[in-house]
Amino acid sequence: MPTPLLPTARSEPFTGLEAVERLARLEDGACRHLLVWRAGPGWRMVSSAVLGGGLGPRRWVVNAQVRPGYDRLDPQQHLADLARAAALTGPGVGLMTAAPVDACTRAVDGGVAALVTTGIGVAAWAASPAAGDPAPQPPGTINIIVAVPAPLSDAALVNALATATEAKVQALLDAGYDCSGTPSDAVCVAAREPAPGEPELPFGGPRSLWGARLARAVHAAVREGAERDAVRRASGGPEAEHPVTGPGCLVPPSAGTPAPVSGGLD
Repeated sequence: MPTPLLPTARSEPFTGLEAVERLARLEDGACRHLLVWRAGPGWRMVSSAVLGGGLGPRRWVVNAQVRPGYDRLDPQQHLADLARAAALTGPGVGLMTAAPVDACTRAVDGGVAALVTTGIGVAAWAASPAAGDPAPQPPGTINIIVAVPAPLSDAALVNALATATEAKVQALLDAGYDCSGTPSDAVCVAAREPAPGEPELPFGGPRSLWGARLARAVHAAVREGAERDAVRRASGGPEAEHPVTGPGCLVPPSAGTPAPVSGGLD
């Protein structure tokens, strides 16, 4: 079992997300890291991610750091290739960020775990007079992954995704930022599938039992990440890239025939 990347913000144990791994690969002239959660069967996820977005059963989540100015036109294929290299199979969720994933922050509240990567280089308010752009946006810079150890209905999962977004905005304001996020933030909320005969819970809003826990966990992780990002930028920006994999860079295990990987709706 890999050790956690960072200590938790609270003393409670994580549910599911404690098994997140950090892998590495050589890409665009540098060693770049990615976070991998091998959730396994029994999870349903809702996400705005570029790979596996939507709602349905999912078995894994990848959050990959890419170079600043990333401009590939096939991010879904890129993420699927990274998932294959990590020996991930079946449907999953893939997110990208230009923020250093090694600086991820975590928090837990009542069994709900949140893992966040934060880079606020392009701060913005959601409602803007700008016309908008039909082209794909750069990789997300505030990526939120949440695990809820309870069976949520489809509506509750969508509500939980909105709750996570609301908590993110609250955390940014509490951290002193004048924005609602960046133009390409992404969210993934995972909830347990119900056991036979177990009813799905209908609510995921901020005053529901699990929504309140989710909101506090996301708020704690995003606020810590935002404050760390401000310090990092004031001291000269993100951590320096290294050109080769080092002793602490675990290379994905699969170098042979790619395993089947999917990310679409089920």
